[in-house]
Amino acid sequence: MDGAGRDASGRGPDATHGGRAFAIETRELAKRYGTAAALTDLTIAVGCGETFGFLGPNGAGKTTALKLLLGLTRPTSGAGDVLGAPLGDLETRRRIGYLPELFRYQEWLSAREVLAFHARLLALPHTTRRAETERVLQIAGLSARADDRVRTYSKGMQQRLGLAVALLGSPQLVFLDEPTSALDPLGRHDVRELIDDLRRQGTTVFLNSHLLTEVERVCDRIAIVDRGRVVASGSLGELLGTSSAVRVRLAAVGPTVRELLARVGARPESGAPSNGTPAWYLLAVQNFDAIPDIVRDLVAAGAAVHAIEPQHATLEDRFLELLSPRTSDACDRGADPA
Repeated sequence: MDGAGRDASGRGPDATHGGRAFAIETRELAKRYGTAAALTDLTIAVGCGETFGFLGPNGAGKTTALKLLLGLTRPTSGAGDVLGAPLGDLETRRRIGYLPELFRYQEWLSAREVLAFHARLLALPHTTRRAETERVLQIAGLSARADDRVRTYSKGMQQRLGLAVALLGSPQLVFLDEPTSALDPLGRHDVRELIDDLRRQGTTVFLNSHLLTEVERVCDRIAIVDRGRVVASGSLGELLGTSSAVRVRLAAVGPTVRELLARVGARPESGAPSNGTPAWYLLAVQNFDAIPDIVRDLVAAGAAVHAIEPQHATLEDRFLELLSPRTSDACDRGADPA
């Protein structure tokens, strides 16, 4: 260890609790601007090497939380640690990469010059700066345009440049704020691959995104914040639960079949079927393994099974479920839900 507590790899100690190392840990973190509470009682723990999704509607406190974790503003109350050091520790910032949602680089510079400038800001060793610049240019897919001026870049290419800057110096913790907002489907795929690579390297990723499907695909755990508070957190499985649903398209629904459907809690999707036309029914199941038994019983009761569609709960479903009271409250007050 050196005087700053870093080991030979340059990585410092991380906070631990119950034997588990945390890259980020906050305790009742709060931020007020006058009488307005931007963030209230933020208590989270992000494990080392974890990809953590941070979700919420506009105005929920996500940007404030990022500023606090990055040391760009001070909390009104509460405390936290990032990479084992208190929030705002200057030395720790050298081990953090950050892609803001909104950023601009000097348009008269080339991508290579932008990266060289940030490498100097990071105080990377002079002997490694060129190799490090080439490394992140390749990761971001900008090697072929490295000497072109930023003014000639599309929004997607500028986003890739921001990612390259965030990865300079192989940071131990990377904050990505809407990293795929300006990217096409190919670019979003590249970012998912990049996040997977960072996970394999043991890098912790804190991902703030409105694209819930992207978060579903890459994050180990997720926190949903609303009105400055965390309203739910956990792995995707913990957030969605184990219950699922099945759509079944049936015909020949006689009294025996209707009795069976009522017993398993199935309901027609668009009113009662008529004239023998096949109709869709929706029923909840705790486990998809129960589907074969349900189909067998329906056939035995005389039903004609035309189709079966397992329905998987999504993060978007859960997100809307958690925030629906918020929308209803806003409407009741006559306020603008946005």
